[in-house]
Amino acid sequence: MRAAVHRTAGIYALERTLQRRGFRTVAGADEAGRGACAGPLVAAAVVLPAGRRGEIEGLADSKLLSPAARERVYSQVISVAIAYSVIIIGPREIDARGLQVCNIAGLRRACAALSTRPEYILTDGFWVDGLPAPGLAIWKGDVVAACVAAASVVAKVTRDRIMAELDESWPGYGFAVHKGYTTREHAEALSCHGPCPQHRLSYANVAAAAQVARGRGTVGVAPGVAAGVASRVGENEGMEGGPQ
Repeated sequence: MRAAVHRTAGIYALERTLQRRGFRTVAGADEAGRGACAGPLVAAAVVLPAGRRGEIEGLADSKLLSPAARERVYSQVISVAIAYSVIIIGPREIDARGLQVCNIAGLRRACAALSTRPEYILTDGFWVDGLPAPGLAIWKGDVVAACVAAASVVAKVTRDRIMAELDESWPGYGFAVHKGYTTREHAEALSCHGPCPQHRLSYANVAAAAQVARGRGTVGVAPGVAAGVASRVGENEGMEGGPQ
């Protein structure tokens, strides 16, 4: 028998419906950094406890939360989660394989990396094949499913922290402020300095800036940083969280 869950029923309604149908562990998966032209793509998966133990004050889509609120919710998610995992896909893999391929692969890898095997998986927006359990893609899943919202917060906070670290290694681009997304300030820095190794060279705006910078001989050299300095965050690095 099919169960109907209305979007206005609350952020925990879908998971509780699935749990009543016998799926005791429901994982949510989401990513951060799709729209950025610099920095990694970060995918996360989270399994929250059933019932009130899994309720997190202030939990919502990460894009709807202030940075301070995201940090508070992140701490709560990490504290109460049955399991969580994070996968980091660097710019060179995105250039080589394409954003959508990396997006799907990241979500799949995050779900596979969970220390507790989920019995059902909810993904935000995109259908992901090869999951370790039955799954459902939900449009705006980070708004209507608690586990997906939790994954969105974990992915976003992890990525924001990475971008703050990259700002120290590659000053002059403002990574700590705009997090690698295309803003006026970021566009001006790209135009002035050319792209650095943390930029996605397959993106049109970055490729155009690289072409101009090559003519000036300034590609990849940010103010105060010598060419060839390695980033603090390794390409294709994966970080996995454990049971809490």
